[in-house]
Amino acid sequence: MFKPLPLFIGLRYTRAKRRNHFISFISLSSMLGIALGVTALITVLSVMNGFEKELRHRMLGMSAHVVVNTLDNYWSDWEPLAEKLATKPHVIGIAPFIQGQAMVTYNKNVEGTFLQGISPQYEPQVSKVKDKMIIGELDNLQSGKFNLILGTELARTLGVGMGDKVTLVVPQASVTLVGLLPRMKRFTIGGIFNIGMHEFDSGLVLLHLDDAAKLLRMPAGSVNGLNIKLDDMFIAKPFSTELQKQLPFGYYSYDWSYRHKNFFEAIKMEKTVMFVILTLIVAVAAFNIVSTLVMVVTDKQADIAILRTLGATPSTIMMIFMVQGVLIGIFGTMLGLGGGIGLALNIETVVPAIEHFFNVQFLSSDIYYISDLPSDLRWFDVYKIAGLSMVISLLATIYPAWQASRTQPAEALRYE
Repeated sequence: MFKPLPLFIGLRYTRAKRRNHFISFISLSSMLGIALGVTALITVLSVMNGFEKELRHRMLGMSAHVVVNTLDNYWSDWEPLAEKLATKPHVIGIAPFIQGQAMVTYNKNVEGTFLQGISPQYEPQVSKVKDKMIIGELDNLQSGKFNLILGTELARTLGVGMGDKVTLVVPQASVTLVGLLPRMKRFTIGGIFNIGMHEFDSGLVLLHLDDAAKLLRMPAGSVNGLNIKLDDMFIAKPFSTELQKQLPFGYYSYDWSYRHKNFFEAIKMEKTVMFVILTLIVAVAAFNIVSTLVMVVTDKQADIAILRTLGATPSTIMMIFMVQGVLIGIFGTMLGLGGGIGLALNIETVVPAIEHFFNVQFLSSDIYYISDLPSDLRWFDVYKIAGLSMVISLLATIYPAWQASRTQPAEALRYE
């Protein structure tokens, strides 16, 4: 069978027993170093992808994909626009809302909250709050009853439960005989939800649309905006851009990526930084390839000289030693791919086993949004990491192979 000369000799050198076992050790360490780097890259990126995916789904469980607002503070005739938007492709839900800020007080406990007036009839179309109720029901929010629903962390901080009465204080003053006083209203706890994110569970209060309008002194039936849910969250940006062109003057729209832009940009930057840092592990292993090939070239000076006298060109000599370095990179990359893919696919089983064995918890639910390690293996990342590892391994072989090609036969054989 025909084999190119550089490949044949390179494979022969790789398979043959070396007289210098130290060279073999460095080759093995290079291979394991590349495998470790590739495994770490795939695993860490998969975990970060999993965190991003989980947080995105939790956020969008309470946030709309697209929001329509007005340049005015509110508008009353929102139903015709909502009916028109409901006929657009990809729209699966629309719900009106009123937003504001307030302080909720109970006994001596005071907490700042984000106030959101919703319609129990429409809200399940755009959020999952109805499915996240652990005490009470969303339908307990009835017009004129002045009930409210809050998150588990906020309820725990205030020390309130079902049926307790709290006071909402909004940053709007009422003129009285004794001067300006903040506006406040007593509400009854009608339910408690648990979204699984600190942002919502500790800082969000839901009340009926009509009650919110009365509290904030807005005209009856008016809203601040419309939440829109789509059948695909990833088309929200082009949908919002196209919708903006069709909205009447005085209205504007934005999508979830703009609303949470800083959060997801921070995750994107962290992924980039982690990718660069972990790539350095592969680069350090590649330096071992340089060391290995430099010592092999020194050890094979006589062989190189003989090949040159038999007619081998400098490029042939160079390719012989590049084959050795590339083989180390290939085997190391394959080992890393196997370890990384296997670990990424089973991280949700491996981590709990480690936590149970050592009796530790890596992510406390009291501190972090997510108490387990989710994983989302993306094959594009795997291909990118494998390609990068191979390129680094190839680059590491160039200098020692070039040095081998410059060997002069007379000088190499002078003392043989």
